[in-house]
Amino acid sequence: MDRRQLLQGSVGVGALLAVPMAEAGAAPVAGAKGEGDGFPMPRPLNGVAPRLPEGDPSRTLLELGWRFHEGDVPTPEPQGHHETYLSVKAGNAVGAAATGYDDSDWREVRLPHDWAAAQPFVETANVSQGYRPRGIGWYRRTLRLDPADKGKTLELHFDGIATNATIWINGSTVAHNWSSYNSVYVDLTPFARFGEETNVIAIRVDADAKEGWWYEGAGLYRHAWLVRRPPVAIVSDGVHCDPRQVDGRWQVPVTVTLANVARDAAAVVVEAVLLDPDGREVARGEVKASVPVLDRAEAVLLLDAGAPRLWFVENPTLYAVRTRVLRDGAAIDERRTAIGFRTIRFDANQGLFVNDKHVKLKGVCLHQDHAGVGVAVPDSLHRWRLERLKDMGCNAIRMSHNAPTAELLDWCDRMGFLVMDENRLFNPAPDYMAQLEWLVRRDRNHPSVILWSVFNEEPMQGTGAGVEMVRRMIAAVKRLDDSRPVTGAMNGSFYNEVSVAGEFDVMGFNYYQADYDKYHKLHPNQPITSSEDTSAYETRGAFASDPAGHVITSYDTEATSWGATHRDTWKNIAERPFVAGGFVWTGFDYHGEPTPYAWPTIASFFGILDLCGFPKTAFDIHRAHWIDDQDVVGIAPHWTWPGREGEAIKVFVSCNAETIALRLNGRELGVQKVDRIMGNEWSVPYAPGRIEAIAMRGGKVVARAVKETAGKAVALRLTPARSLMAGDDEECQAITIDAVDSKGRHVPTANFMTRFTVQGATILGVGNGDPNSHEAEQVLPNSGSRSLFNGLAQILIRAGTGPGKIALRAEAEGFEPASLSIARTDVKPRPQVAVVRQVQDLREWRRSPLLAARPEPSLAPADGDNNSWDFVRSGVPTPAEQPGWRVYRTRFTPWKRVAGEGGTIAFENIGGKAELWVDGKLLATKAGSAPGPLNATLPAGQGARIVALLVEGAANAPSGLLGAVAITPR
Repeated sequence: MDRRQLLQGSVGVGALLAVPMAEAGAAPVAGAKGEGDGFPMPRPLNGVAPRLPEGDPSRTLLELGWRFHEGDVPTPEPQGHHETYLSVKAGNAVGAAATGYDDSDWREVRLPHDWAAAQPFVETANVSQGYRPRGIGWYRRTLRLDPADKGKTLELHFDGIATNATIWINGSTVAHNWSSYNSVYVDLTPFARFGEETNVIAIRVDADAKEGWWYEGAGLYRHAWLVRRPPVAIVSDGVHCDPRQVDGRWQVPVTVTLANVARDAAAVVVEAVLLDPDGREVARGEVKASVPVLDRAEAVLLLDAGAPRLWFVENPTLYAVRTRVLRDGAAIDERRTAIGFRTIRFDANQGLFVNDKHVKLKGVCLHQDHAGVGVAVPDSLHRWRLERLKDMGCNAIRMSHNAPTAELLDWCDRMGFLVMDENRLFNPAPDYMAQLEWLVRRDRNHPSVILWSVFNEEPMQGTGAGVEMVRRMIAAVKRLDDSRPVTGAMNGSFYNEVSVAGEFDVMGFNYYQADYDKYHKLHPNQPITSSEDTSAYETRGAFASDPAGHVITSYDTEATSWGATHRDTWKNIAERPFVAGGFVWTGFDYHGEPTPYAWPTIASFFGILDLCGFPKTAFDIHRAHWIDDQDVVGIAPHWTWPGREGEAIKVFVSCNAETIALRLNGRELGVQKVDRIMGNEWSVPYAPGRIEAIAMRGGKVVARAVKETAGKAVALRLTPARSLMAGDDEECQAITIDAVDSKGRHVPTANFMTRFTVQGATILGVGNGDPNSHEAEQVLPNSGSRSLFNGLAQILIRAGTGPGKIALRAEAEGFEPASLSIARTDVKPRPQVAVVRQVQDLREWRRSPLLAARPEPSLAPADGDNNSWDFVRSGVPTPAEQPGWRVYRTRFTPWKRVAGEGGTIAFENIGGKAELWVDGKLLATKAGSAPGPLNATLPAGQGARIVALLVEGAANAPSGLLGAVAITPR
């Protein structure tokens, strides 16, 4: 399957690529490929964007109903010995981690959530993090579990939390995490409460902790899940089924890791079925397994796949392994894992081979970051960004410098990208080795992953300690996956007497292109790749540098001292067969690391595309370098230069054909032999009109690019990425705003403020690609503003639910407004865990010994007496025994509204006669012994309140707090 088939949507995942839109007024050449690309964004694709299939049916999204507090919440100092004693016991966290904490005035947010994306730019904030304050934040979520879930394996999965996090469940600390980039799997099972008794999740996130020198965001910025499995089940990341070729036949070794939370050992059968792309069974196997109590076991199978269709970059054919756990003949747990049949081989002299076919790595480095949403990038936006790269001819992604979100790898599998999967922290200590091992376990089934990278640019790479560290990390990778080579992204120390370079299967060069030949000569048997290169600067739409204004020309002439231009870099790689390929720094601009400038610049200049995914000149340069199955041509700059008539303008053309002709207003300006790597240049006296670059093979026109002089901007235009959106309350798409003249031509010099409104969708964020802009990227859900930058701006919207219409309107003072209607189709949303509103629940009580006579309400254990009164929870009956009295006491601080206005204290069910006293005052009585409710009005009042419930229980009848006790506002 070639790029043209992809464009036509001939694969199951739909149309994967974007087609450049011809500039208005440009006449396409009949039958020619790669027609004009004057307007820098693709035509809208037809159809709804595909959604990734769910491989684990036990997971449910847990992304609605979270409450968020920006800033730390001081933990109160315990008062007295008793409070101190309790504060360090399980289930008794204090402050914002406490089960009964009042979060009613916290803001409700939806995950994924990056709170730093809404921050203003502040000059005193960290430059590398993009001048956005990060700080500390808190999240809380109330969760109700069905009683039918009792006895099941229950987990919470947080796919990414930026940065350090502490997690509590029901007042108990359950996890500490030290990285933004690994998932956090929390065993909920021992802490879970069921039925009407809710569960409270509290998370403190310290985003001041830094792992990178780029914008890392803040908060719960990837997906969160509730996982419900049977007592005996496959563990998370517990299926390993990466195919192998043995003696010319393909096999799928399947290893399934099982766990058992039941009270008895379990005998099960593990079944694995290989399914072809059409869902037909190819091979089947099963094996018996015995899983000990509160322990794990492995089941190992081997599936004979025979001669399957192979996974190629051009044709990424995916099979699936369906793994089921059977008990007494019934399936109790299941996973579906996408796999691809492909071999990878790095040759020291000829580079990379995939299925014995030579492939040059035409790659980019990526950070997870986009204008408007920061690091909280929706799944469909990840896919759109990959579409932009695929349209450029890119075939490889380096996940720099950390584990990516899982969905990005899923898209890479389906779209035919090769991935260098990279570990963040260079450290073999237990906490950090666990992060590396998690990365390999999670990602080792992906056919897109061809390299493991254990570090990036580490100062210890040329030391003995560094060698010992990397040896241990490589060994850990190989224990979990022996099918892929291991590398590291090195930036020096290659020739030290002591160096980690010799430990790697593939040598990774960050820059140092002048050393390719020398290193290859010294190490002729070690494969080489560029793991990072280029670091060239461009400001999208600018064609003259202005250092004072922090603007850099897009003619591909400026680069860092350690890098080179896009053209020079690729020339060095393309000319050397022994260099497997390269990864351009970077595919997209990103917030932070504003090299070579600092304040007020807040983003990088490195991207082939800008923060919004609008292409720079480098985009056309790489299309000419990397696309082999289609004739392409691009021309720079735009052709709107009022006041520069007669002045020489450098015209730069990128092309992959044989010859290129340039015309201005129909006049021939000369024909040149195409220089595919370095491009072709003309010096043209500027005259308004139409300039054309015409690509030819054998004298026949095969492609052309056109730029026309635009007149004064008179109106706005809205262009969607797709003509339809799924009404699933998830799909996100990018809407381009640009200005047009009276003839409908794009005006590349327009720089004015636009305002817009949206109905039927929610605005996630806005941007314009300007690395010096301090305009807010987060706006109101249905309206906002953003200035055009060199003619363009972007709105990111998320579709609402169900069928209907999405209506957008954009306007600017003195211009004709633009309207856009997008159909919203009826696509069933993915299930979400139901939102539960938390109430102040009085669960924790002290219960006195049985007393023969009615006690005084003031009766209480002495401070420090943690032994003579029981600790009990509401909803737990006091066992039947002889008649008598008991006192139930608790201390609580009313939530803000109740404290200010008063409320109600409601006992769902009390067994026995009862008197309710609050702060020494009788509020209500219950006369009968039979179980029943008791409610009373609670007066307003600040500070702690003391509740004493005197209960006279009858003989042989449960008494006391038989149900929940709740405080509600009036």
